[in-house]
Amino acid sequence: MSRIPYFDIELAPDVIKEQLSTRKPLNIYRMLAHATTVAPGFLMMGRGLLRESELDPQLRELVILRVGILSGAGYEVHQHKRVAASVGVSEAKIVALEEGATAPAFNELEKLVLAFTDEVVRNVKASDALFEDVLNRLNHRQMAELVLTIGFYMMVCRFLENFEVDIEPPGTIEGTAFKTKPASRPSGEK
Repeated sequence: MSRIPYFDIELAPDVIKEQLSTRKPLNIYRMLAHATTVAPGFLMMGRGLLRESELDPQLRELVILRVGILSGAGYEVHQHKRVAASVGVSEAKIVALEEGATAPAFNELEKLVLAFTDEVVRNVKASDALFEDVLNRLNHRQMAELVLTIGFYMMVCRFLENFEVDIEPPGTIEGTAFKTKPASRPSGEK
């Protein structure tokens, strides 16, 4: 059970309601809405990393899942296993993430990026040699998005774990998005 009650999205500022209108009604968003002035930026960054990034979606999901595993964030791992599968990450690779970068399921680029992820999560800064190895395979934009993805999902995991956000019961979010009532208008306004 979460450490504090979930926020009533009906009471959220319009900017948050608008941003959530196309998203599944996940508990992370219901908890995030407590941070009414910060949540919009968080949601924009998350969208940018997930929907507008140049980083390969399969590589991105491997990174997110590895961050979740290293952070002990069950909610994050649960949610992104589904996302990873939806972008074509094999079940064998999802399972191999527990082992890490040395698992034989991964190709050379995946091994490099996962080793990089481990170093950034554990040591903040990757070694020069590993940074250069990854940079030889990714362009500058992809490299920046990789580091931002690692950092963003480290923050997400810490948010989820500190508030003990609950995994939604099976079937409660499938095919649905947040539904909020339209803002009421003052009488006489059309």
